Amino acid sequence: MKNFGFQLVLCIFVAASILGLALAAPARASVYAQAVSTDTPGGPAPFITVLDVGEPAINVRTGPSTVYYPIIGLLPIGATATALGTSPSQVWIQISYAAGPGGVGWVYAANVTLSPGFLPIVEPPPTATPLVTPTIDPTLAAEFSIAPTTTRMPTFTPSAPLVVPTFSNTASPSKGFPMGIVIIVSALLGVLVFGVSLVGRR
Repeated sequence: MKNFGFQLVLCIFVAASILGLALAAPARASVYAQAVSTDTPGGPAPFITVLDVGEPAINVRTGPSTVYYPIIGLLPIGATATALGTSPSQVWIQISYAAGPGGVGWVYAANVTLSPGFLPIVEPPPTATPLVTPTIDPTLAAEFSIAPTTTRMPTFTPSAPLVVPTFSNTASPSKGFPMGIVIIVSALLGVLVFGVSLVGRR
């Protein structure tokens, strides 16, 4: 009886395992099919649609950079174009653009939406070389070059010692009548005259 119960449990476990594998197989197949449709070549060519980024149109450039490649045209909001590839950093998308060199152009990926599809990595085109390479005329540069002149540093020369003049009193003492006595006598005469005048008034 115990063997029968064990066999029953074993059969139920095996049946459940087979059922689980059967249900999981279609899901795996569908995931693999989606991966193949987006990551491998084949199927309809992907295209871009210009988003509303606050401007009436977005720039189309000759290469994937706003610094090294000039603008060759504009795409208005809602416009579509066939996507041909992406830059190695996947920040720019190469599109089919008749006005561009070789019939292609580049747009910034953040300004567009991309339909599902495979996009190969495309190396950026060579940057345009400047028409004139700036050079410096050595004759003109020599006119503005100032050669430092070697001058001797000033040497310190001590000044002559300061001579303080000294003065001696050479005036001889006055031999005349002392002025103090003259003042005292004048004062006594004034007092005497004042007293006489008072007596006369009485």
